[in-house]
Amino acid sequence: MQVKDILEKLAKGNISVKEAQRMLSLHTVEYVEDLAKLDIGRDMRKGVPEVVYGENKTYSDLTKIADAALKRRGSVIISKINDNQIKKLQKFLQKKRAVVTVSERARTLVASKNKTSSSGGNVGIITAGTSDIAVAEEARLMVEAMGCKAMTSYDVGIAGMHRMFPVLKEMISNNVDAIIVVAGMEGALASVVTTLVDVPVIGVPTSVGYGFGSEGFAALASMLQSCTFGLAVMNIDNGIGAGALAGTIANRISRYKK
Repeated sequence: MQVKDILEKLAKGNISVKEAQRMLSLHTVEYVEDLAKLDIGRDMRKGVPEVVYGENKTYSDLTKIADAALKRRGSVIISKINDNQIKKLQKFLQKKRAVVTVSERARTLVASKNKTSSSGGNVGIITAGTSDIAVAEEARLMVEAMGCKAMTSYDVGIAGMHRMFPVLKEMISNNVDAIIVVAGMEGALASVVTTLVDVPVIGVPTSVGYGFGSEGFAALASMLQSCTFGLAVMNIDNGIGAGALAGTIANRISRYKK
């Protein structure tokens, strides 16, 4: 039962205030056997869909969790899926009559039984190199699941800085509300973009690099040490977190545009 149904029953006098309170408290958490406790109320509270971290979970666990999320919320995102599970999960969820969007590069899947309504928010997503695209695609799927439009441009890093300027011009012309910058190696692109635009920038360091800067530590340190203003920094490879933050900003702004 959805929140709307509970409130309608209360308004019609079919249930008491105490009963409505109990039903609403039960509505916030979905227990999936002894595996998981889904935060069913997150979308209502924050506008962020249910996200399941797929790594180290068995195929059986993922199907049970995803099935419960679809039944209660109508949609679910599964990130960091093991390569040998993603195709099987796609087929399983399609049999449940869900529309499934998959990015094998990002190892991420979005399943929905309901059409995502457009919020009017716009988010730009940029990568420094092609090796950063997997994390950017993870962010894109999250942004779109939150009802925002994503403008993407990949491989525009500082090794050829001239590639970046027309991309930023187009994004600003299209009134993006936030820009996600995904970069490995030394992570400098996030600082450069932040100095050039008047919208919030979300930097995502990636585990792309070698030697001293391997595993994304140099990119993370560089972004954290940035002297530019207006740059927020996510953890290494956290495309989902970047998408959620950008989507939250864009959706908030879109409310005031209407």
